Amino acid sequence: MANMPMDVVNDVFLRLPATTLVRCRVLSKPCFSLIDSPDFIASHLKRTLENGEHLMILLRSPRLLHTAYLDAPDKLSDVDHPLQTDGSTEVFGSVNGLIGLANSPVDLAIFNPSTCKIHRLPVEPIYFDEQFITLENVFYGLGYDSVSDDYKVVRMIQSKYKGDGVSESFGYALQIKVFSLKSNRWKRIHLLFEVQILFIYFYYDLLYRRGNGVLASNSLHWILPRTGGHTAFNTIIRFDLASDDLGVLSFPGELYCEDDMDIGVLDGCLCLMCYSEFFSHVDVWILREYQGKWSKFITVPKPETVVSFESVRPMIYSKDRSKILLEINNGKLLWFDMESKSFETLGIKSCDEGPCNAEIVVSSLVLGCKGDPRRAPEKKIMQKANKRGDGFLSKGFKLKL
Repeated sequence: MANMPMDVVNDVFLRLPATTLVRCRVLSKPCFSLIDSPDFIASHLKRTLENGEHLMILLRSPRLLHTAYLDAPDKLSDVDHPLQTDGSTEVFGSVNGLIGLANSPVDLAIFNPSTCKIHRLPVEPIYFDEQFITLENVFYGLGYDSVSDDYKVVRMIQSKYKGDGVSESFGYALQIKVFSLKSNRWKRIHLLFEVQILFIYFYYDLLYRRGNGVLASNSLHWILPRTGGHTAFNTIIRFDLASDDLGVLSFPGELYCEDDMDIGVLDGCLCLMCYSEFFSHVDVWILREYQGKWSKFITVPKPETVVSFESVRPMIYSKDRSKILLEINNGKLLWFDMESKSFETLGIKSCDEGPCNAEIVVSSLVLGCKGDPRRAPEKKIMQKANKRGDGFLSKGFKLKL
């Protein structure tokens, strides 16, 4: 390696997964400097995304994170992360090799499972009374803003009580804050009246089924469902990561009044899953051109190995694009052949601790291998936050800091 020109080393390293590159840093000082350089990290990510290489399935069981490469699903690895507590850590979203982690609305982090590097977000208080907030009222989104080259976390919280002291709120108060990794700061978002009016009513199961924003075209998306007849039509709300605007995206007219809906993304295109009345099949609609027209894509019949459909989510195409990997009922992964309508189980070791939620994660060096130096000033704050966050909504956590 010492006698090999660095441009050749660079070309070789660009083809390797991030997990291997982390170990290659010890080969020499030049290798160490190359792998840690921002230019190499960006080039490695660009190549990996363009070629669809080094894709991993990340599974979250009640206590652990697990990863397996998509082309070697039988080899499952456990991933430790500094945020794990008693098994309540949630995973919200995946982008460019990073995932969002949450123990509570004030104990959040961005984590790279390939390098095991983490950036813990500063504690951001919630100005609602604790008794009017439950975990079901808190929604997250993780996205990459290509306009500003920044990673952002969106936190939305809806109060169950109208009169909780937020004078500018309309209906059931909704608080939105956005974290920027570049600035390491949170910013509060103020809603326009035409958006506030959508939240006249309290949405217990507001938006996406796990509260995770779906990323497409530089925006995060959730479904605002018609609940109990309070709202006439289903709505997709979108948060533009560049402008910080919360708005509404077009919804297929045929699905305005459907009661069982879900949202996802496939190959960068938004998808809507519409469950049949008796859950015998799921119709998948797709938005191939953003702000364009929705079209019916595929109909997924209920597999023989599944008793009933609880959830269906398209994740990724096969390399020849003849099949789609589906996550069914939180962690059951099946390849669906679009022509034959047949299913094939992905040969991945199942989680032994219960249902697992799945995410597609690319192997990248984003966040770097050295960790984030900005964590040092936050260390004492975050230690206190951990103690408070573990008791959120169960041990009298005080939201008004």
